[in-house]
Amino acid sequence: MSRVLVPLAQGCEELEAITITDLMVRAGIDVVTAGLDDRPVVASRGATLIPHTTLDQVTDETFDMIVLPGGLPGADHLRDNATLQAMLKRHAGEGKYVGAICAAPKALEKAGLLNGKTATSFPGVLESLNNSAITISNAAIEQDGNIVTSRGPGTAMDFALKLVELLEGSETRNKVEQSLVR
Repeated sequence: MSRVLVPLAQGCEELEAITITDLMVRAGIDVVTAGLDDRPVVASRGATLIPHTTLDQVTDETFDMIVLPGGLPGADHLRDNATLQAMLKRHAGEGKYVGAICAAPKALEKAGLLNGKTATSFPGVLESLNNSAITISNAAIEQDGNIVTSRGPGTAMDFALKLVELLEGSETRNKVEQSLVR
């Protein structure tokens, strides 16, 4: 069974966080949500999310994928968290998958994971970074090696299904997608 870490920052986009988590659980993936602090997470639209644990408690654990929900100011908190930055670098350096949606690719950029890669984000996010080492795409989902990025809340379901497919294969993705009556 695959194991995925979904860090939850104060001000994250709840639709993205819940969609990613929900679809992965439906696929039989062990999902661990981890807050950047030990408080309930108040998401960008006011929903309160209760993470399983804190990031500090899972720093040394092994995951097959790390996925960052976007939203503001959540994505800024992910970008500025030294523990997460170290985990992202180590994880990607091991060739494992890293995903980010909406404004969260800015956290991947700070970790140096987008240099020489093609990536997408919420409109204007990557452009505002002025990093010429990133090829910016307007695609709904962009995969470049072990890095997978997506645009925003409207692409969250397709993004999560893509991540399920990468970890568990197309048959599992299709089963999950069919169960959603899409």
